[in-house]
Amino acid sequence: MKVNPATGISAPKQGKRLPKNISTEQVQLLLDNDSKDPIDLRDRAMLELMYSSGLRLAELQGLNLQSINTRSREVRVLGKGNKERVVPFGRFASHALQQWLKVRPQFNPKDEALFVSQQGNRISTRNIQKRFETWGIRQGLNSHLNPHKLRHSFATHMLEASADLRAVQELLGHSNLSTTQIYTHLNFQHLASVYDQAHPRAKRKK
Repeated sequence: MKVNPATGISAPKQGKRLPKNISTEQVQLLLDNDSKDPIDLRDRAMLELMYSSGLRLAELQGLNLQSINTRSREVRVLGKGNKERVVPFGRFASHALQQWLKVRPQFNPKDEALFVSQQGNRISTRNIQKRFETWGIRQGLNSHLNPHKLRHSFATHMLEASADLRAVQELLGHSNLSTTQIYTHLNFQHLASVYDQAHPRAKRKK
């Protein structure tokens, strides 16, 4: 009987895939829309809030009217494991939310859901995904847009600007810092790019 020399040898582990994100310039392109159509106002409010606060898709979908405070610019989120956290959001998201709240009654809401469908029901996660993809295409974003990518972009841009991993962990609602540390790889790519462009002895002669 022949012995397989590969017996007992495990294949090398593949590196964990880095989350995909869009650049700050692409975010600007994505949100540069002043349409007053009620559906567009709803979608823009969802996009602004998700990018401003780094919410998960299920967290965004589960928000109620009392979850947000546009004056203090805070959103109360029920995350994984029913853990509640309060996350700030910026003035652009606040403005977008206020515009949406003005037209929300036109949808004849059936409950206290913050974001509702045209039928007045709480908008589904699948519908949010479809709306984000459609919006991205319409705004000329040359990459598939989904809620996860927007959340990853929030984390990456926050880390690039602040380098405060613990703060980003709290904002994202990660129970373990190790979950957030994947973004340090993305951050290093950004730092390496800046270094290559800025340091006088970094560039190699061609």
